[in-house]
Amino acid sequence: MSHNYTPPHHYFERPMEIELIRSMCQKRPAPVKAEPIGTAEDGFITKKASEWLAESDKLPDAKMLFDRFWYENELCILFADTNTGKSILAVQLADSISRESCVGNFELTVSTQTVLYIDFELSAKQFSTRYSDGVYGMYRFGDNFLRSSVNPDAKGAHRFKNRGEYIINALENAILNAKAKVLIIDNITCLGSGTHGALPALNLISQLQDIKNKYKISILVLAHTPKRNGSKPISRDDLQGSKMLINFCDSAFAIGDSATQPGQRYLKQIKQRNTAETYGPDNVCLCRIVKHYNFLQFEFTDQGIETDHLRPRLINLTAEVEQKIIELHAEGQSIRQIAAQTGYSASHVYRVLKGAGK
Repeated sequence: MSHNYTPPHHYFERPMEIELIRSMCQKRPAPVKAEPIGTAEDGFITKKASEWLAESDKLPDAKMLFDRFWYENELCILFADTNTGKSILAVQLADSISRESCVGNFELTVSTQTVLYIDFELSAKQFSTRYSDGVYGMYRFGDNFLRSSVNPDAKGAHRFKNRGEYIINALENAILNAKAKVLIIDNITCLGSGTHGALPALNLISQLQDIKNKYKISILVLAHTPKRNGSKPISRDDLQGSKMLINFCDSAFAIGDSATQPGQRYLKQIKQRNTAETYGPDNVCLCRIVKHYNFLQFEFTDQGIETDHLRPRLINLTAEVEQKIIELHAEGQSIRQIAAQTGYSASHVYRVLKGAGK
């Protein structure tokens, strides 16, 4: 009796799926051994929350570059409409920090720092006009204030994927050559990476944060606001481009142009991490642009409330709002405090109280 047995045909040809799984299992790489926690190659540093507190308690408090508006080692954004004086204030801050001299009554708690001002805006002649005078001559900036402008004869941009990468590389070289501790960029739209849209803005602000952390420097970036409604308070929504810029910077403040007092400007805090809000809508810093001898600058005069400098709205206050104003006044709040709380101008509040015989 023959024992030769031929199995069915399907035993010799495995289905394609089985062969694929078998092949994958045979080629599977050996598992990578996990690195110990805390090595320099790790993407994150993990410690107990109590350890973070204990370590940070030993660190010095952040020092002020421009009072509560801008602290040391922050990436700060200063934004405003065209022709409101962003560059004038930025140069004034650079001069202040480079010679350890306060701007007005604002606090400056850092010692003298080397400031690098990247100027994409003014020509050499325009810069000279602002800081010279026919009678008093040229203003004498300190040696720690360095200004850079674009070199039209520079070569090497072709080695980079785009203009944005080239400019960022040039920034790093300039920082190293100047040994700068403070970097001011006038302005962000000239960096070449774009600020419109979430992804370009996120890439740009991430690159600036990387530069800040890599070189342990403080950065102030100037930015524009698009055409805005002058009857509304300045907010983070007024920064031209993407909200990513505000979301990922450390601090931000803005220059407002008074709609009720010609020539009047005001500074307002928009974002802060190292301090509580000091110069918010009910305590903006009032100022004017003046030229003292041979130096164009902001002259700070007083504190004020933002609603007093907004374009009046054609409104009729409801009975509920008027009653709220009267109640707040009865609680002892001032006209300015009531205006800040209700969102109406001090003049509107005053008229309501006067009409009520208060």
